[in-house]
Amino acid sequence: MELWDISLTDWVGYAASAGILVSFLMQDILKLRMINAMGCLLFTIYGFLLPDPSLPVIVTNFTIFIVNLYFIIRKIKQKSG
Repeated sequence: MELWDISLTDWVGYAASAGILVSFLMQDILKLRMINAMGCLLFTIYGFLLPDPSLPVIVTNFTIFIVNLYFIIRKIKQKSG
């Protein structure tokens, strides 16, 4: 599927890049981590969608996603406890 001669894979890559970029504009660390985590998850999907899946893209971004998830859960528990 292509929109404006841009493949679905490239759209996922652009969305991932935008998510990472926007995350660094956040002042609230929880919002930063949540948006960054979504960008990392999109980059992980992008890595799988590439014609020749990129293990460095997949492993790095999935690891950062897990790190973000850990700190998100920790921050939420601190707020509620």
